[in-house]
Formats: sequence, structure tokens, C-alpha cells
Amino acid sequence: MDESFVKREQSRLLAELNEFLAIPSVSALPAHAADCRRAAEWLGAHLRKLGCPVVEIVEGQGHPVVWAESPKLPGKPTLLIYGHYDVQPPDPLDEWTSGPFSPTVRDGKLYARGAADDKGQVFCLLKAYESVLDAGGQPPLNVHFIFEGEEECGGRVIFDLLHEEPERTRAEAALVCDMSYYAPGWPAVYTALRGLCYAEISVRTLERDLHSGTYGGVAPNAIEALIRILSKLKTEAGEIQVPRLYQSVEPPTQRELDTWKQLPFDQERFLADEVTGKALTGLTDRSIYERVWALPTFEIHGIRGGFVGDGAKTVIPAQATAKVSLRLVPGQGFEEVGMSLQKAVAALAPVWADVEVTLLHGGNPVQIDVDQPAFEILNQVFESVEGRRAVQVRAGGSIPIVPELGLAGAPVILTGIGLPDDGLHSPNEKLDLRQLWSGIEIFGRFFELFAEKGGGEKKEVYSSSGVIRLTGPE
Repeated sequence: MDESFVKREQSRLLAELNEFLAIPSVSALPAHAADCRRAAEWLGAHLRKLGCPVVEIVEGQGHPVVWAESPKLPGKPTLLIYGHYDVQPPDPLDEWTSGPFSPTVRDGKLYARGAADDKGQVFCLLKAYESVLDAGGQPPLNVHFIFEGEEECGGRVIFDLLHEEPERTRAEAALVCDMSYYAPGWPAVYTALRGLCYAEISVRTLERDLHSGTYGGVAPNAIEALIRILSKLKTEAGEIQVPRLYQSVEPPTQRELDTWKQLPFDQERFLADEVTGKALTGLTDRSIYERVWALPTFEIHGIRGGFVGDGAKTVIPAQATAKVSLRLVPGQGFEEVGMSLQKAVAALAPVWADVEVTLLHGGNPVQIDVDQPAFEILNQVFESVEGRRAVQVRAGGSIPIVPELGLAGAPVILTGIGLPDDGLHSPNEKLDLRQLWSGIEIFGRFFELFAEKGGGEKKEVYSSSGVIRLTGPE
């Protein structure tokens, strides 16, 4: 690669990234549908500037998918690159130091919604690709790009596309750059992602809101009923009360547990800098790694109902809704857990309330065996740039499309340039610019080395639970 590329082009690169980040492509909010399309079109135009002869904006029932292909190089391996251009809602806005869609650099860090998840990392791969183009605009290998606009909201456009046209996943490897280093200077590859079951629990106790003075003490309160249900779904000690939830969990291997024990970890710093709370909660008989990587979770994301405006309004709310999710681990399936949640809530519902659980979206957990050639190539690059091979860790988050990226047998590499304190989904999300500049170098070198060595011929097999497992060469 052109080793002077980043230094020479840094101002231009930052301006381009700022332009991308300024587009408020919040996929979950219908008001931003046009912005999501604008982000897709920005990517399409950028890929054309990079010389991709095939660039498509693929339509569907939701936000479009961007597909692009580099110039074809017969005999060279193909790498499939995935990312997403949509972002989470920026709320609460008053907690941002600078505007979420007004990218701002402070102390060498770029602050904006999507800086790390995932626009900044998508941009890193685009610039790494640009850095390895020769004078004629030719890359050293074949690259296919697929970027979706519904990763943050659970849409189906990319799923429908890959199910209808699985040949798009034919590649020697798929690269997903949507993760973080384990710690500064400690690159990581991920051996597992948790799945997701996202739902709404709705309670109705009355036909309409009532005066709390006239009917208080006899009329059933929807928010109170909802809170009682929620409190019974997870104990104060952190145990989830959904039947059979833990029985299906496939525990981490002893090798994984031993590896995690060797990772550097400062619990006080973790609490102060990442959790930003006063205490850690959950199953105290399990390690922190097990709690965030290898066990299911149940979280309440928001409650809507009654009166929440300024001032006072004394009503007994007739209806209340909570948004909740369970993170799932290997051994658990989204559909099965969703049905178990519905049964658990039905059993807890009082007879005088109408209670409904609506499953909004989700995905199955993923487990990857990283003992294959493509990962060794990446390790060689990390060692040359960072002086350290990647540590093997799990992720607590979810990327539902990952199993589909391996439909044609490509090993899926989960890695990234973020840092643990980047504040994903939170106010003041940021990306350390040193990570961006070194990431361009890392992935540029990876493209070149992958072009020379290919990716091996191991194939992946998917179980019904969505867990990726590898077999040997066939």
C-alpha cells in the first residue's frame, strides 16, 4: 500500500468522513427515511469515485442496500466487505457536548453519532481500499461491498436480498469491521456474538385515563401493573425468570475461560470509564466476562404511558408499554426465546389487565471458530502494525446478518478499530482518530496480504440456531 497515503490525504479524508457523519441516517425513525436514502446514495457515489464498475442501490421494503464490485481480477481471491450506514437515535440530545450530527474533533477524537458504529469503520475500509489501488485504479484483489441501512432497527431488506441471491456471498472471506479493540493497543477478533430478541410489552387496564382523586384506590393502574410484571421477569440478583432460558445455554469452553483470565482487566476503571456507574450488577457468582459475553440478559429500554410532560396532571393511566430485549447466547434461538417470553408474561399478567407481547425483531447468536487461514493473515498484519496478535474474545452485542454472510461458505471475520469507551448508542459517541488512521494501514495491508495468500478453503456450516461452526476442507 501507499504508506504515505494517510499522512498526505488526512485533511481530505476527515472532511469526507464528516460529510458522511453529518447525514442523520436514523433507521428506526420514519422521519429520517430520506436521510437513510441520502446516506445510501452517498456511499454509492463514493464507491463509483473509487472506480467500482458495479454499484447498485437495491430496493426493498425498508431502507436500501448498497452493493458494489471492484474491477474483476481473474485468479485473485474475493473479499466480501459488510457494514451498515444507519445509526441509532441520538437521544438524549441535551447530554451531547456537540451536536450528534455536527462532527467535532476534541483531543484527537471525532465525536458524532455513527463515528464508531458503524460509519467511521465503514469509511476506514473504503479508505483502506483506496490506499491499495494502483496507478490504473486496480485493486490487488476482488472486493465486493455490501452495506445495509437497517442493522439498528431489525429490517429485512438485506436478508431478503441474500436469500434470493445467495451467490452474492461467494467469497474467500467476509470481513465485518463493526467491533472494537479489546483495549488500546490490543486488537481483537471475535469468536461469538450474542443474538437478540427485541419486544414490546403492552398493558391496558382501563378504557381511558381516569381522575386519580375520584378513582384512586379502586381503578387498576396500567403503569403499576406493567412495573410489577417487569420486576418479576428478573430478580434483583440478576436472574432472568423466563422458563428454560438457562437450560439451553452452551457454556464457554475451558480454553475460552482460561484465555479470558489472561486478559488485562481493571475492574475499577471498567466501572468508572465504561459503565460510568457506582456498582456492577448481575449474577455475582459469574465473572464479568461471562456476564457480558456468555450469558443471556434481559434489559428494559423504555416505558411509555400516563403523563410525562412538564407540570402536574393527576391521572390513572389506562395503558402502558415497555420496550425490552433479551440478548441470546449459543444454544438459544430467537424464535424459541420469543415464545418463552410471551408465555412468561402471560403467566404474570393479572386477570384484570389485557397484556400483549409483540416481537419486533431479533437474530440468532453466532459462534465462529477462528482457527483458519484468513484469521492468521489478519494476525500477521496486526502484529506488524500493533506489535501484537489479536486476542480472541466474544462480543455482548449482536449483528443479525452475520450468519447470512457465510451462506456460500466464506469464513466471517469479526473485528474492528473502535475502543471500549467509544460510547456506542450513547451521547458523545466518538472514534479516536489514531484508530482510524492506523486502521486504514491495517486493512490496506490485509487486502494486499490476502490477495497473495487467499483465504484457505475451510467451509462453514450453520445449525438451525444460527450458530456458525466450521468443518475442514472438502
